[in-house]
Amino acid sequence: MTDAPPAFELLAGAARSPVILHVPHSAREIPAAVRAGIVLDDAALGRELDHITDAHTAELAGAASDLAAVTPWRFVNRLSRLVVDPERFPDEREEMLAVGMGAVYTRTTHRAELRPADTDPQPLVARYFEPYARAMTEAVAGRLAATGRAVIIDVHSYPSAPLPYELHGEGPRPPVCLGTDAFHTPPALLGAARTAFARCGEVGLDSPFSGAYVPLEFHGKRPEVAALMVEIRRDTYMAEPGGPAGPGLHRLAGALAELVDAASR
Repeated sequence: MTDAPPAFELLAGAARSPVILHVPHSAREIPAAVRAGIVLDDAALGRELDHITDAHTAELAGAASDLAAVTPWRFVNRLSRLVVDPERFPDEREEMLAVGMGAVYTRTTHRAELRPADTDPQPLVARYFEPYARAMTEAVAGRLAATGRAVIIDVHSYPSAPLPYELHGEGPRPPVCLGTDAFHTPPALLGAARTAFARCGEVGLDSPFSGAYVPLEFHGKRPEVAALMVEIRRDTYMAEPGGPAGPGLHRLAGALAELVDAASR
């Protein structure tokens, strides 16, 4: 865990592609200055990273990009979500703050102390959250300018058994969960995702996680920006928690590539 740029990276796709594969939670990297504010010892932090990280999702997005007929763009967070969580919107921070998981986490997945409860989040928000949000906004604006639309496909994973921090963990946990937004998830995109991931087992909707990421500048305002969250149950492609990927990753990459191609048309 060292101070090593970049904090995030936009990987260019085809000029005519409207698709951005957004990978916000795949990394384990924590800069040393941020690590100093975390109270866990190295062993406990390693265990927490095993549980909280959407392991191998950057690899999945990369493999899908290689398979797609029209190469999508990829926006990849290179730092752990324990630095900041770039997907915490203002209207959901209050709920997640109840379990210490606003933009800057103070509790772990098992509700132990991660940072002191009185930690001021603003320095981390200014240093990491706000630049990330600006860059993602610019990436979406770039696709709108180039193609007239943008399609954000948010690539996540989740554990096979609910963790204590989950506020809605009592519902179904299918192999693939599709998270939707009432304004930004058109029926055609949702239908294409159901078709593409049918090869991977049951495809559920908005359980155990719901919603889809859209930068606030466009959220609820620009229907040309479509969005869908893809949540993959980890036991379908890797050893839990935090273990290596297995052959299921290749099947999922093919399904994600199929979705990318459908969204590109």
